[in-house]
Amino acid sequence: MFIFDAHLDLSMNAMEWNRDLTLPLATIRRREKDLNDKPDRAKGTVCFPEMHKGNVGLCVATLIARTIKQNSTLPGWYSQQQAFAQVQGQLAWYREMERKEQMRQIVSKVQLDEHLADWNEEESYSPIGYILSIEGADSIVDLEHLEQLHSQGLRAVGMSHYGVGVYAFGTDSDGRLPQKGKALLKKINELGIILDVTHLSDKCFYDALDLNDGPVWASHHLCRRITPHNRQLSDDMIRSLLEVDAVIGMAMDAWMVVPNWIRGFSTPKNMKANRDRLVDHMLHIANIAGTTKNIMIGSDLDGAFGIEQTPMGIKSIADIQKLAVNMEKRGFSQEEIEGIFWKNGVDFLRKNLD
Repeated sequence: MFIFDAHLDLSMNAMEWNRDLTLPLATIRRREKDLNDKPDRAKGTVCFPEMHKGNVGLCVATLIARTIKQNSTLPGWYSQQQAFAQVQGQLAWYREMERKEQMRQIVSKVQLDEHLADWNEEESYSPIGYILSIEGADSIVDLEHLEQLHSQGLRAVGMSHYGVGVYAFGTDSDGRLPQKGKALLKKINELGIILDVTHLSDKCFYDALDLNDGPVWASHHLCRRITPHNRQLSDDMIRSLLEVDAVIGMAMDAWMVVPNWIRGFSTPKNMKANRDRLVDHMLHIANIAGTTKNIMIGSDLDGAFGIEQTPMGIKSIADIQKLAVNMEKRGFSQEEIEGIFWKNGVDFLRKNLD
C-alpha cells in the first residue's frame, strides 16, 4: 500500500548525522558501527532504498535548527542567523537530491497529483515526493526570511520545538504565545502555509488555534491519555483539532507510545512497546472523532533516535507496512487503513495546497 509519511528529518540525518541516504540501510549502519557520538549510531531506520521498499512515496521533509542560550542542555545555534544558514544548507542538500532524481519537491495540487500518478504508473526508480516543512521556527530571522523560505517551497511551519523558542514555547516549557509568534502566525496565514502545532506548549497550542485562520495539522503526535506528557495531545486538544478538520500524524518514537519510559534504561522490549500499542493511539483518536479520517502517519523515524527507541516490529521505515496487519486485527477496514496510510493526509494537501 502507498504510504505518505508526514514527518521525516531527512536533511538533519544527512547533514548532522552524516548519513548518505542514497545507500542501503545495512551500509549506513556498517559505517557507523564504531561511532558513539550519538545514541542511535548504527541503529538508523531510514534511507531512500528502504522508503522505496516500503512504498513510502511521499513525505513531509523538514528543515530544523534551534537557537539556544549559553550553557543550554539542548543542541542548537547561538543566533538566528546561524540557524538560518543551517537550514539553507539543509535545503541545499534537498536540491542536490532533486538533481540526483532521488527526491521531487511538491508545492502545488497539480504537482501532487502528477507525482502520485507517476509513482503508481512508473516501473522505474521514481523520485520520492516531499513537502518542505520547518520544525521549530527559530531559524526564521524575520518575516522577510519566511517569505524567502516560502518562495523556496516551504509549505508547513512548526512554531516551536523543545524548550523556549523565539516565536513560541515548546515541549517541556509553557507560556502564552508572544507577540513575535502572533506576527509570524499572521504571515503564515497570509502565505497559505500549513500551521503545524506539534511541540507547542499547551497555552501556545490554544493561542495559536484561536488566532489561526488557515490549514492546521499535528504532523507527529500521540495521545496524552495513554502516555501522560506535555509532548502529547490531550483529549481536549484532539477535539480542538477535529473542530478545524486537522489531521494528526502517528509518531513511532517508543517513549511516546507507552507510559513511564526512562531514557537510557527502557527498551522497546522491556516496556512492551510494540505495533499494537501504537494502534491503541489510533483507536483512541478514532473513538473521540467517531471516524478515522483525521489520522495519518507521521513516523518521525530517525528523529534523533533509532531502533533502540522504535516500537518492536519496526526496524526500518519499510516496516510501517506491517502496521496494516495489526490494524486489521483491531477492526480497521481496508478503506480506513488506506486512509491512515496515505489518503487522509493527501486529501488534506489537496484541499490546502494552491
